[in-house]
Amino acid sequence: MSKVDVVMGSQWGDEGKGKLVDTIGDRYDLCCRATGGANAGHTIIIDGKPVAFHLVPIGIVQPNAKCIIGNGCVVNVFTLFEEMDALKKNTITANNRLFVSDRAHIVFNFHQICDGINELNSGDMKIGTTKRGIGPTYASKMERYGVRMGSLRNWEHFKEQYMRIYNIYRIRYNLTDYDYEDELNRIHALLPELLPMIVDSVYEINQALKEGKKVLVEGANAPMLDVDFGTYPFVTSSSASIGGICTGLGVSPHKIGTVYGIVKAYTTRVGEGPFPTEQLNEVGEKLRSVGHEYGATTGRPRRCGWLDLVEVGYTNLIDSFDSLCLTKLDVMTGFETIKVARKYLLDGAELKSMPAEYRDLERVEVVYDELPGWSEDISKVRKFEELPENAQKYVEYIEKVLGVPINFIGVGADRDSVISH
Repeated sequence: MSKVDVVMGSQWGDEGKGKLVDTIGDRYDLCCRATGGANAGHTIIIDGKPVAFHLVPIGIVQPNAKCIIGNGCVVNVFTLFEEMDALKKNTITANNRLFVSDRAHIVFNFHQICDGINELNSGDMKIGTTKRGIGPTYASKMERYGVRMGSLRNWEHFKEQYMRIYNIYRIRYNLTDYDYEDELNRIHALLPELLPMIVDSVYEINQALKEGKKVLVEGANAPMLDVDFGTYPFVTSSSASIGGICTGLGVSPHKIGTVYGIVKAYTTRVGEGPFPTEQLNEVGEKLRSVGHEYGATTGRPRRCGWLDLVEVGYTNLIDSFDSLCLTKLDVMTGFETIKVARKYLLDGAELKSMPAEYRDLERVEVVYDELPGWSEDISKVRKFEELPENAQKYVEYIEKVLGVPINFIGVGADRDSVISH
């Protein structure tokens, strides 16, 4: 029996998980998503053009791979088909290769409307949600009136479930002008293509493992956005750490194989919440400009700052990375000195762990190590030994602090801009 390999973020998302998935994806027969919805965003370069993925696993670019959107995900069927159409325009066909769990919950348009209303009414506690309806859909799931993909197999039963949840939201949010009949008609029109895609994902994934097939999971978001372990309440609504892989796919922890952690060479964050190493100065502007730091889902400019190894050490504690991929090392070119966060002080005392309260994290004093930078262009480098000496030292420093080998290094946006180390 084979095991499930996992690609996980290690910061606040946007680390470049898609980069590694695209690099190693041809080794796998089955690629899966376990959590999240269209709030996640991966971007890869295909034929010189950026292609954004939100729901569909990036493994779909591998012509022989099958892909499954797992039970822990929430799915807007309209967004799903829009993404499939966009992939077709890039000569990537998902027909007979993309499947959705019958246990995955459905995101309806009223979920998105209510997501925006919730954010508007949050005052100074705005989360910075993508307004894709993710939070309200997970809330429906936990309140046990959500609607799952499998219910679409019986249209009359589905309509009953739909009207139940719609009426709850209609009353709760005063949705007087909502055209529910139009939404139902649009969903019904998709059924001929959608129904063959709906499968018992728990069986399919475990059967694939039993048959010795290789399975890769593309993690969404990252542990610092995890609903339990992240900077609550400035988090996503699902489990974005390793535990969510098991519950989001229905696989045992014993079936987890290699866990790849993705570390951006600096730190970024989208939305609100504490960010100890954020640089609201020319450093942050340079990182954003050179790194093209704009959200794949929202287009919002990302907040930027120095690499935080307190943060990555914490997420490694949770996810136990076997191997690291350091992305966007090329963006660090041109800095005379590079700072890396090593410790947090709170009221003058060193913290031994990540504070649970976001207000404490907002108050920490960051203790930095300083490393010498480099000026050489490294975007064409494909061997570790050919990197500038200080770039090599930066990589080795991160390895030493975290105690995890860095086996892949991203040095550019192109698909082949990766150093195997």
